[in-house]
Amino acid sequence: MFIFETSQLLEQLEQVILMSEAELNYSEETINEIFRIMHTIKGSSTMMRYGEISALTHAIEDLFSYLRQGSKTKYSFSDLNDLILDCIDFIKIELEKIRNNDKADGNAAGLVNRVKDFLSSLMSNTGEESEQQDKAKVRIFSAVIHFQEGCEMENVRAFAVIHNLKKAAIEMIYHPRNIEVDPGSVEIIRRDGFHIYIKTDKTQDEIEDRLLETIFLKKLELAEIDEETYSMGFPAEVTADSPDISVQDAENGIEPEKAGAAVRHDKTVSAAPGEGSAENKGRYGAERHSAIQKQSIISVSVAKLDRLMELVGEMVIAEAMVLQNPDLEGLELDNFNKAANQLSKITSEIQDMVMSVRMVPLSATFQRMKRIVRDMCKKLNKEAQLEIIGEETEVDKNVIEHISDPLMHLVRNAVDHGIETAEERLLAGKPKEGKITLEAKNAGSDVHINVRDDGRGLSRDKILEKARAKNLVTKNEEDMSDSEVYKLILMPGFSTSDSVTEFSGRGVGMDVVVKNIESIGGSISIDSENGSGTQITLKIPLTLAIIDGMNLQVGRSIFTIPTSRKRYLMKQ
Repeated sequence: MFIFETSQLLEQLEQVILMSEAELNYSEETINEIFRIMHTIKGSSTMMRYGEISALTHAIEDLFSYLRQGSKTKYSFSDLNDLILDCIDFIKIELEKIRNNDKADGNAAGLVNRVKDFLSSLMSNTGEESEQQDKAKVRIFSAVIHFQEGCEMENVRAFAVIHNLKKAAIEMIYHPRNIEVDPGSVEIIRRDGFHIYIKTDKTQDEIEDRLLETIFLKKLELAEIDEETYSMGFPAEVTADSPDISVQDAENGIEPEKAGAAVRHDKTVSAAPGEGSAENKGRYGAERHSAIQKQSIISVSVAKLDRLMELVGEMVIAEAMVLQNPDLEGLELDNFNKAANQLSKITSEIQDMVMSVRMVPLSATFQRMKRIVRDMCKKLNKEAQLEIIGEETEVDKNVIEHISDPLMHLVRNAVDHGIETAEERLLAGKPKEGKITLEAKNAGSDVHINVRDDGRGLSRDKILEKARAKNLVTKNEEDMSDSEVYKLILMPGFSTSDSVTEFSGRGVGMDVVVKNIESIGGSISIDSENGSGTQITLKIPLTLAIIDGMNLQVGRSIFTIPTSRKRYLMKQ
């Protein structure tokens, strides 16, 4: 679950960064969202004891906490984006190690120092570093947390709240005590709420933000109190069942005194049932709230879906064996035929439903290509934008896993080989910023994915020249159509690049793309116009789970041919 949730958050963060880069600005909502994502990852990685990830996300959280305060400090927007994206890459690498059951042994010290240096430069530019140290003020807050009815394990949830507040706290006491080991604390929390006194140098808004991230939060009462109230402990009516205890004292077995309390600046926040309250302030809060109300979603292992699909396939075969049993030929079985028709209908509906469960939109795969275009343009000193069309198109999850790498290669090729430099484009009468289009659309039982650019296009003469040098031409060149010439670039070892770079020139790539696409029953076609651009179309099946076929008998042998592969049928 940690890997899944963190991966989702990183994808969300990457999209936010790239969207902000297009707008050349971090809005207040964006800064808040980045802060919350980092805070969430920090908390979960700390709980899972992944120290390097926790340290890095904590540093980024501090940076955006400073930006949240509305500082007018000028900074390099591009440098900050590069830094955050580098941090995202590091966390992704660590997650991949964890996914493969390897040790997450990456060293984040360099990135942590870069983030801290960036923050220090921001603070020193405005002279706020020393001012903030002088203005650091210890505050004391009283918080009462009420969980939603029926959420269960309130004591464990309360312990998670304490864990979340530890790094922000100088001192902290809470009631009921021993929540992690005392089952009786559950009833106390349900009846009276979970009470916390926290001494901290954080602001009330910062403490509130941390508490609002509590899962299954129903209501939060937050107030600032004075030192005298804190030293007296919780009021008697709160601690009627058991005394309060501080985090430090809990380890030493010391219990503070209990007495009345005077509270000021009271603040109460209510959370909608079933909703994480941190989202109330988020950029997409309204949409998320609406979505949560409309549907309930659970995560299911892909292995279980694969097994379910296998069983459905076996059921379809068993159904065919029953209905097409030669022993039934010539028999009058009206009731059987009615039941058989109903069985066929139900089996078909089950098959369609299971297949729909496996279908996922291409949006996540397509959105990842934005990062590739962005990074390559920076390294190659080019300007290009990626336009995405039809990202809501759905295909089988297994199909997506097979096409991710080919798509990545095609997009890289479009930037590297297709899009010209700004100077070349201006000389050719084009806008200096190139355009790459990634488009998906349904076509019957297939999906067509187009990767299109408005770059220099393919040169027939240059392709033939390279093909001759590698002995790849097998027929008269004059008799070859443009389509046949373009397909030469799909052959192993072919490359039109004159030099080896980080991205091209090794003659490895397009042939691998072809193999991956053909391995799932797909095909690839190329259309290009010299000087105007190139379009590569991938034709892929919607699913690999169940394929309709046609039986063909040759002599005594019977073959099944996928219906998508047949071209003509002739009846004698």
